[in-house]
Amino acid sequence: MQRKDFIKLSSLGFLGLYSCGISNMSSKKPLAIQLYTIRDAVSDNLEKALEKLATSGFTELEIYGYDGTFFGKSRTEFQTILKQNGLKVISSHHTTGLIHKDQGTLLYNWEKSVEDLHFIGSEYMVCSYLFPEERTVEHYKKLPELFEKSGEIARKAGIQFAYHNHDFEFEKLEGHKSVYDFILENTSPELVKMELDLYWISKAGLDPLDYFEKYPGRFPLWHVKDMKATTKDFTEIGNGTINFKRIFEVRENAGLKYWFLEQDSSDKDIFESIAISKKYILDHSYFK
Repeated sequence: MQRKDFIKLSSLGFLGLYSCGISNMSSKKPLAIQLYTIRDAVSDNLEKALEKLATSGFTELEIYGYDGTFFGKSRTEFQTILKQNGLKVISSHHTTGLIHKDQGTLLYNWEKSVEDLHFIGSEYMVCSYLFPEERTVEHYKKLPELFEKSGEIARKAGIQFAYHNHDFEFEKLEGHKSVYDFILENTSPELVKMELDLYWISKAGLDPLDYFEKYPGRFPLWHVKDMKATTKDFTEIGNGTINFKRIFEVRENAGLKYWFLEQDSSDKDIFESIAISKKYILDHSYFK
């Protein structure tokens, strides 16, 4: 804005409106996606897949599959690809290592995982999944200690640890509380946060708002995806039954910091599904 225009706007009382408009533009929520959504494209060509996301308007990622490398790339190589596309990694998914003793899991070389995720600037590291053979009472009871230890190591690098749910965690543990509540009640709220998958908790027949009320501030990360009315399969955001407006209205009580578009599978080309979800997100202000 030139000085003469600034003075004119100021004298007419329009400067506040002009500033407000600029503020609203700059506060627009960045588009974020869980990279697993386009895992086939990533496997085919990582660079082209990330470039396609970037040109579609996405700027933030949650990644998966770290095994000592990032999709076969060193941390420096991966960081270069991210910077070339204007992308930032917010969070990364990892498994426990209880059964599958792989690098990048909580039990195998976790310190190196934390170091590498810190190097690329990730703010969160998330236990993403328990394999079916890990879903035993014996293993469940090990989780609080394992998560707190993992969270302590991550915290030393300035990274927050969290756990991501599916629907099986809402089954009762030994006939009492659910596995999910067992984790929440037996871990430190500072060391162990939750990444709430809105699809899976809805499929389990539970209300996210009940958890936000019972455990306020524990849910800084969300997965946002929708559920078909008839089959309960995955669908594009806005094409299903989940009332996102109701959930996003209480984001502060939940402690929400970041949320990621995700669609595990689609009956369309996945990039077409992403475009449908993106349009719905941009058309509805409560997602901002």
